[in-house]
Amino acid sequence: MGNFQTVFGGGKPVIGMVHLGALPGAPLHDAGAGLAGLLAGARADLIALQKAGFDAVMFGNENDRPYEFKVDIASTATMAYVIGQLRSEITVPFGVNVLWDPMSSVALAAATGAQFVREIFTGTYASDMGPWTPDAGAALRYRQRLGRGDLAMLYNVSAEFADSLDRRPLPDRARSAVFSSVPDAVLVSGQITGEAAAMTDLESVKKALPNTPVLANTGVKHATIADVLRVADGCVVGSALKVDGHTWNAIDPARADDFMALARAARGGR
Repeated sequence: MGNFQTVFGGGKPVIGMVHLGALPGAPLHDAGAGLAGLLAGARADLIALQKAGFDAVMFGNENDRPYEFKVDIASTATMAYVIGQLRSEITVPFGVNVLWDPMSSVALAAATGAQFVREIFTGTYASDMGPWTPDAGAALRYRQRLGRGDLAMLYNVSAEFADSLDRRPLPDRARSAVFSSVPDAVLVSGQITGEAAAMTDLESVKKALPNTPVLANTGVKHATIADVLRVADGCVVGSALKVDGHTWNAIDPARADDFMALARAARGGR
């Protein structure tokens, strides 16, 4: 398992999302709240996740809608600023995701010392943002140039907000991605943020990749975490932890506590 096992150990990690507010330059950015507002929101979510016992956290710019394939330099710089301000308070492994820019995601990880990165690295898609053709070769070579061969690469193989133009079945696309670019883990998603991946997709991808960690990437809920962890090697969760279960709200500490209690029970108390 390489980098994945080094970062997460031998269990089934539950990774909690810290969704930053819209960053400077993004249409939804709150200029009045400014950097102080972004930092305060991220700190509150980080504290709630760590108190609840999440195995890892991931910082993402989910609010930077509409998304870009080559993000504004200010977005990556602001994320680095926020994470840098919080760095001494982070007590668990952390990752980053700059939607939807693999190169910026790797650069941000290198700048902040993140242990893992999530992105769409492979495939060809028709998407809400236009034609989507990421370049895994460029991203992995960039990781090496930045001296971060230890950076765990989590490949989302079923892009949100998009439809694959590669008509091979999802398990075949996942298997091919593992063969061609050796990701540290494969993630399976639903159609959009907060919507669950089909259990049949999780099951079929895991069957095709018995020796590669396969994680559920979206839409995992309190009612489904036990079923998900019976199949998947971990999960990423955001929306289910928020006030009223709404993606754009702050994390509700009680919901986060309850979620991790259910996850630990599903893992046999671990």
